[in-house]
Amino acid sequence: MQSMKWWLLFWLVFFLSHQPPACRSSPPVCRNRPGPPGQFSCRGQCNGRCCKEVLANIFKTGSCDDAVNAIKELQEILEEEEISGASSSIISDTVVALQYKPNRTFRGLDIYASDNQVQPGQSPPSSRVRVQLPSELQAGPNNKIVFCMIKWPETYQTDVYDRRLFGLSVQRKRISGLQQRVNITINLTKEINDTQKPSCQFINFSPNTFSEDGCITLWTRGQNNVTCSCDHLTYFAVLLLPVSGSDTNGTGSLSPKDQEILTYITLIGCSLSLFALVITVLLFITNRKVREDVSMKVHINLVIALILLNLHFLLSSRVAAVSSTGVCLYMALALHYSLLTTFSWMALEGFHLYLLLVKVFNIYIKRYLLKLSVVGWGVPAVIVSVVVIIDRGFYSPVSLDASKSNNTDICYITNDKVKMGTTLGPFILVFLFNMIMFAVTIRRVWTLRKTTEFGQSNRDRAKKDICTLLGVMTLLGITWGLVFFSFGYLSTAGLYLFCILNSL
Repeated sequence: MQSMKWWLLFWLVFFLSHQPPACRSSPPVCRNRPGPPGQFSCRGQCNGRCCKEVLANIFKTGSCDDAVNAIKELQEILEEEEISGASSSIISDTVVALQYKPNRTFRGLDIYASDNQVQPGQSPPSSRVRVQLPSELQAGPNNKIVFCMIKWPETYQTDVYDRRLFGLSVQRKRISGLQQRVNITINLTKEINDTQKPSCQFINFSPNTFSEDGCITLWTRGQNNVTCSCDHLTYFAVLLLPVSGSDTNGTGSLSPKDQEILTYITLIGCSLSLFALVITVLLFITNRKVREDVSMKVHINLVIALILLNLHFLLSSRVAAVSSTGVCLYMALALHYSLLTTFSWMALEGFHLYLLLVKVFNIYIKRYLLKLSVVGWGVPAVIVSVVVIIDRGFYSPVSLDASKSNNTDICYITNDKVKMGTTLGPFILVFLFNMIMFAVTIRRVWTLRKTTEFGQSNRDRAKKDICTLLGVMTLLGITWGLVFFSFGYLSTAGLYLFCILNSL
């Protein structure tokens, strides 16, 4: 039953030790040439065609803050401006814009744009971008749709891919929380090197920063386009951000579908495992013969550690969502402690197996279970206590995947160095120890069986014994070795294989 839970620990070890810092700042829209707004404005001076000239002048001599205000004003002016016919376009060196008036029944709209042309429905030659608007917008004849492609000056912000901003809005509507997402597909004309990755983000006009809230970046390395799938309308851009170590080989980030599947596997398996572990404890308590077995007493300690880990893991995300500092601190402490106790009892299982199968004789140790308990429960308590004494602020809400702003938070360790030293470090030590113990045990069993007088039939028995020992691998966490194949191109396959093999 303990084997049902190893992949949950992988979820904690992998995601909690390979994420960027939790408090990552939003990239500024105006990295260079900031300045007080108000020197230039389109408002009250001219229409959309005139405003594009004002915008061009701002790009040449004005501050970045003026430019941000100007593109916002341009969008609003184009919404209110009357047009003749179903659509009207504006083309210049800095702006490519489309005003589209829907008919009575809006069934969605595709917009295609290049450097010198923009039109709905059909792709012009050398199209740079395709915008897919869903029917959920429910735009009518009085709700003009406005699309703008702005050539953003490199002097303002160097991280914007191809210097392009994409603005979308609907007259008299504030669009957010869409179930049918808006998709903006940008053709990649410049190579993205191995140290960068695209990130779809929108402009938050209040602090003038980029944010990825509500946007998903659909891209794999080598692909000739990137799709920004967002649940709201505003100005968007593709930023080139540095990749983390696990993303350098191209597939370190899981797709939303894979993340959803693995999340369901984790939560369902965690719940089933918790139920099975509780039943195991009840059977142990009610069966006197089982309670007298020393090996079963070792096993039941590991079971209790797993129950604590399951229980606190299931509740941690709910506690983090409530944002109660005191409760979250307790939850983070308990989750860290239960994870470390699971590691320690897993190592003690390897030590106990070694004594039973290798030492065999003269293995009596005075107060054996008491000494194991001191190590299994005491050492993790010391580690957690040291972390609290140094800084209790290390324990607070942290995202399971900080590369996505809408990801689930749990209460755990936020400091990367503490996380690596007290989570990944113990895991590696326990894994190496159990690998050595398991290899020595197999070798010893094989040697004993092969030298007995029963000949070939006994060798067959030895093979069966080794198969039995292979089954014990899950108890010792040997199959955790798949964690070392869960990076780069093997990331997704490694995660699925890990979950399948360790939940059998």
